[in-house]
Order: sequence, then structure tokens, then C-alpha cells
Amino acid sequence: MKYLLTLTRFGCATLLVTTIGLSTFGCRDSASISEQTVEVPLSNLTVTPGTLLPVFSSNTTTYTVDAPTGAATVTVTATPQDTATTLTIDGAVTISGQARSVPLGAPGSSTTIRIVVSSSQNGLETTYTVIVTRLLSGDNNLSALSVRAGTVAQSLVPGFDTNHLDYSLEVGTNVGSVTITATKSDPNAAMLIGAVPIPAGTNPGQASITLGAPGTITPVTIEVTAPNGNKKTYNLSIKRPSGDNNLSALTVTPPGPLPPPGFNPSTLSYTVNVATNVNRVDVTATKSDINAVMAIGSVTVPAGTASGSVLNIPLGGPGNPTPISITVTAQNGNPKTYTVTVIRAASTDDTLSALTVTANSIEQTLNPGFSASTLDYTVNVATAVTEVIVLATKSDRNAVMLIGSLTVPAGTLSGQEPFPLGGPGTPTVISIVVTAQSGGAPRTYTIRVNRAASDDNNLSGLSLTAGTIPLNLTPAFDPNLVSYAVEVPFGIFEVTLIATKSDPNAVLSGSVPDPGIGVATGQATILFIFLPPPQVGITVTAPAGNFKTYFVTVNQAPSPFP
Repeated sequence: MKYLLTLTRFGCATLLVTTIGLSTFGCRDSASISEQTVEVPLSNLTVTPGTLLPVFSSNTTTYTVDAPTGAATVTVTATPQDTATTLTIDGAVTISGQARSVPLGAPGSSTTIRIVVSSSQNGLETTYTVIVTRLLSGDNNLSALSVRAGTVAQSLVPGFDTNHLDYSLEVGTNVGSVTITATKSDPNAAMLIGAVPIPAGTNPGQASITLGAPGTITPVTIEVTAPNGNKKTYNLSIKRPSGDNNLSALTVTPPGPLPPPGFNPSTLSYTVNVATNVNRVDVTATKSDINAVMAIGSVTVPAGTASGSVLNIPLGGPGNPTPISITVTAQNGNPKTYTVTVIRAASTDDTLSALTVTANSIEQTLNPGFSASTLDYTVNVATAVTEVIVLATKSDRNAVMLIGSLTVPAGTLSGQEPFPLGGPGTPTVISIVVTAQSGGAPRTYTIRVNRAASDDNNLSGLSLTAGTIPLNLTPAFDPNLVSYAVEVPFGIFEVTLIATKSDPNAVLSGSVPDPGIGVATGQATILFIFLPPPQVGITVTAPAGNFKTYFVTVNQAPSPFP
């Protein structure tokens, strides 16, 4: 350390090399020694932007400052301790405390700035030195990134952000290469687009990238190296979607493989015939490109799954086609639809599942009992039944049925028809014809309805006359009374008896004039002319065979003469 002894005007000229005892010699007021190591010190020094290293001290005369790479100048401000001084900054006289701008060199260079403080009293001066280093840029960012396929800009996902590193985009299937344009935030950074180097000073940079085959993803990295060596990597995933919307296999079960010539990826429509008893099928399809999306009916088979099956697809009724669609959508969004039309064979069922005959709302008995395989039946009804109703139900509603003259079409399951019967004791034949959906010879069911013969053995009328004189029956005629009496006047020797059958088909016979000879069926009235015997018998035999005999006793009035 250096000490300075100042001699005053009082004449003390002795230079001491030690300060011990100086005050005892009476020189206290004429000499002083400064503790500072610089002749003309500063009280403050700042450089902006930047930080002095080491921290400012008036005794320290050499400093370093790291300035940002973007700082083309720094501002130096210095304040001397003594106002009676002259201050220069970088060679320019500067007022104490006034800021002075000093230009810097290029990033990575150092600029030496000298601050000279001179005393106007004794001519002493002190030089402070500041070495400012303009740092190299650490900017390894991109300020812009774009991709083009030919002249068409492609969309980045997400949209570009300098702080986001990972992007994806999808190009057309027919795009084989893209051009990537990247702009560095710092033109002095170096860049590598894929394998293409973009040197410092070149901005923006471009590179043509060849893409993989359709259906593949091409990764591309963009590496930015800042002037200070710091690196950042941006990543692009470029998807070139496949246009493959084909199937590689298709089966329908039952019956299994498609009919000849079998499956072909370029054939879009197929027809499959199944038996009439098949009401459900399974469809299995395989995509040519596993990354395509497939829909079998309403069931989706996602990308990444090669095959899909839909089980138990319901079919329409026998004879009806059921279309099933399989749509394959390629990665590029193009769809293709295959159609399988499953035709269920027409039904051959020409049978009935039920058959009834009713009379007066009462079900009649079929003989034999109903069976779908039995074709001939007999029904016996009472003689009073004049009409029956036949109700028939098809086993297959798609068959066509004819009940007498009534047609029951396909789609209608049952039908009924009334049938008037013949007279008592006569049969009525009714036919039900069923034709299967598949056509061919029909099946005929036959019902023979036998109306019972009449058991009516009554008379509906009975009268006697003597000439033109009516005779009164006693009691009055009633079909249910069989015995009567009648009185004829004296002198009447011929009586006419008229009997009328209730059922014209009954047989009427009498005891006169020729007992045992009947009147044929269909003749309603018998006329007897006879001499009055004591009693006459009239017999009515019903068609059913039962008979009834009416008796008329004829009494002649006594003679009025003695």
C-alpha cells in the first residue's frame, strides 16, 4: 500500500516513511495521508444493461460486464468523489453523473471502455477500465414454421407456437413430398431441417422432404442451435393416409363363403341364397388396410382392428331379400360400400295350423280331430242348422288360402267364410285350398258337413168336410194332439179328410182308402174321401224315420126320424 505525505506551506519538509509519532512533531495541521489507493477516485460507476463484476468499489479500477446479445450499446454513468475533477468516458468529456452511450461490437466481441478521472488541483488522474462482452445469442427458437405440398399450404396441429415443439399434419394420399420452411428467431442460429443444414445467417431455411408410402407417418426434426450452442428440436409427424378402402375377405354364415366366383375386392354386390328356415346370418369382413375404418351395418370396426363380425343379423320373411352393407372408409376419408343381399327361400309350407266349424256360434266337432296332415273331415250338424262358418289359419302367413270363394292373401294369417247348407239329410262339401309361397301344387282340405234328416213327424193341418160343409174337430187341431172326434150330420155318407205334413219330406200314410200306402216325400197334403167308418188313422213318418199317428173318430148324428 502506498501512503502520500503532503507538505504544507508552513515548511515542514521532512518525508516520513512511517506515520508513527507524526503528530508529536507538531505537523498535524500541515500534512494528511489518504486511505484510498487511487489518486482521483469515483464514488459511483454503473453500466447498463449489465452488471459490474466485481461489485463497484472506488479502489477497484478494473471491471467486466456481460451485455445481452441484443444490446448494441451500453450506457455508462460515472460520478467522481471530488467535484473539482475532469471526467472522460470512452474519450468523451462527460459531466459528473451524466450517462454516456458507448457502442458495442458484434455479439461475442468485447469492448474496452475507459473512464478517466483527472484532478484539476494537482494534475493527478485515475483510470477505471470496464471490459464489456456482448454475449452470443442463446435464441434457439423458431419464429415461423410452415409446410407445403406443392403450392398448397398444409395445416399444422396444433397451430404453430414458438414454444410448442411437437406438431402433426396430414397430407393427401397422392402427396409424395413436402417443402418445410422454418424461420429462426435469431438469423445467426444454425438449423438442421431433417438432414438439410441451414447455416447461420440464412433465414428462413427450406428443405424438401420425401414422404413414406401411403398409410405411413414420416417424422421430421427441425434442430435449431443458438450462437451460444444451445439446441432446441421441433418435431413434425407427417401422415400420408392410405386410400385403401377395400375388403380382403368377406363371408356370410350360413352358408359360409360367397357363391361362385367368390369374393373379389373390386366386386361390390353379392347375392346369397339361404334356406327358408334360416332366419339369421353372421357376416365377417376383413379390411385390406388395417388402419381403415369399417362399418358392418351399424357396428363400427375401428382403425387398428383388421376384421369384424356381426352375429345374428335378422332376415326378412321367407322369399324376402335382406340387404347388408359393409362400408370401408380409407384413412384419407374415401368410403366404399359392399352390399350382400341375403335371399331367404320362399316357404313351401302349404298346411293349416287350425281349422274350426261353428254353427250358431257353437263350435262343431271335426271327425277326425284336426291335424295339419289330415285333409278330409266330417261334421254332423242338427237338421235345424242351415249355415256353418269355417275359420282356417295358415301355418305360413305368406301362403295364399282359398276358403270356398274367399281368397286370404299372403300376409293375412286367417280367414273365415259362411257356408249355407243343403236341406236336412243332405251333405255340403266345403274346400280350403292352401298354396305355399313357393308355388307349386296346392294342398286341399275338405270338410263334409252332414245336415241331419228332419225328425218332424207332425201335421201342420187337419180338416174334414161333408160336401161343402166343414166339420168341426174336437178338440181343435193342435199338431201335438193325436186324437180327435168329429160328428157328421145324419144322411151324410161321404166325408173328405185333408191332412197336411209339417215337413213336406215326411211320408204321410192313412188307413183309408188303402191302409199302408203312403204319400211320397215332397207331397204336403193327403186327401181322403171315404164313407164314414168309426175311426181313421193318419201316420206321419219323418225323414229321420220316427213316426206319429193321428186318429180321427167319425160319429154320425142320429136320424131325426123315428
